[in-house]
Amino acid sequence: MDYYDHDYDQRPKRRAGNKKGYFFSGLIGVIVGALLVGLVFPAMGWMNGTNGANEINHTNQSPGIKQNVALNVTSSVTDAYDKAADAVVGITNIQEASIFSQGGEAGTGSGVVYEKANGKAYIVTNHHVIEGASALEVSLSDGTKIPAKVIGSDVWTDLAVIQTDASKIKTIAEFGDSSSLKPGEPVLAIGNPLGLQFSGSVTQGIISGLERTIEIDINQDGVVDWNSEVIQTDTAINPGNSGGALVNLKGQVIGINSMKIAEQAVEGIGLAIPINSAIPVIKDIEKYGEVKRPYLGVSLAPIEEVTQYHRENTFKLPANVTTGVAIVEVQRNSPAAKAGIKAYDVIVEMDGEKIKDLVSFRKHLYIDKKIGDQLKVKFYRNGKLESATITLQGETL
Repeated sequence: MDYYDHDYDQRPKRRAGNKKGYFFSGLIGVIVGALLVGLVFPAMGWMNGTNGANEINHTNQSPGIKQNVALNVTSSVTDAYDKAADAVVGITNIQEASIFSQGGEAGTGSGVVYEKANGKAYIVTNHHVIEGASALEVSLSDGTKIPAKVIGSDVWTDLAVIQTDASKIKTIAEFGDSSSLKPGEPVLAIGNPLGLQFSGSVTQGIISGLERTIEIDINQDGVVDWNSEVIQTDTAINPGNSGGALVNLKGQVIGINSMKIAEQAVEGIGLAIPINSAIPVIKDIEKYGEVKRPYLGVSLAPIEEVTQYHRENTFKLPANVTTGVAIVEVQRNSPAAKAGIKAYDVIVEMDGEKIKDLVSFRKHLYIDKKIGDQLKVKFYRNGKLESATITLQGETL
């Protein structure tokens, strides 16, 4: 399954066509349009009881004089956009030249201004929007461009925080509560699809699903590294929207747009990081420049990738044990070492939850546990099932 998770300008190409075909299709369009006008407008007038003339009185107008009518259309959608739009900015990733690239502008994405403090403005975006940048440029809704710097990012959640001067920032976003979302609830996506040419674009849709799990191959080696829990929406999300805001009808940000499923047979499946999941990550990055997570201090390998020979002779596993994570190496003075965990132990359970692979191991450790927590593990050693309690500590990933 393919995802749009990198943001580069993609300009539509115009196809050559048959001019004669255009003439006949245009003629048909005019005929159909005339029929629709003749049918729809009288019907609208009938429904309003005015025979189609309920808006403008032409009685006193001279022939040939046209009157322009301006409608002041406001709704919950326009109100939500007005509240949130100026807090959504464009982000240009600028990279230095190297033997692999020419440098310059590498891509564009979006970001959400969520805080102003001490003359600085803080913006949340996606990790993949700022990845590899040697410099960043933020584009405001009025076209103003200002430099920015990376505070930190997190590859696992695909979130990043950048900082810029706050003197020209007038609007900050209000975060909502993504846990209160309901399927079918209307939402808006605000961002810069296909680059800054379409900056401030808004699309409307609904919440299509909650707590969706998407497999992510972070290092592109063909092996799933992480399961990302996201909001599914049919709101149009395109390259360049990444890092922008998914907004409810109160104008509150309830998700950070991240990716869309990009298969030919798939339409209308956009994905966003729930704001309730993003907030702890944002706070950690802003405070520490990284996400503080517990660690064990071990190198791991999934048992499914270990040959049958080593399962039997190196790890000495019972024949019925076919899943789990094998300890390849234990760091000295690490939480695992202090708890008595050794190389060639095979962890199969953590806090009563079955551990099948690296993804389930990481999810339990990084999402369910905090620094200072106790972690109860069950593991096989020399063919026997044993247990240990590990006091978790923190370390930079």
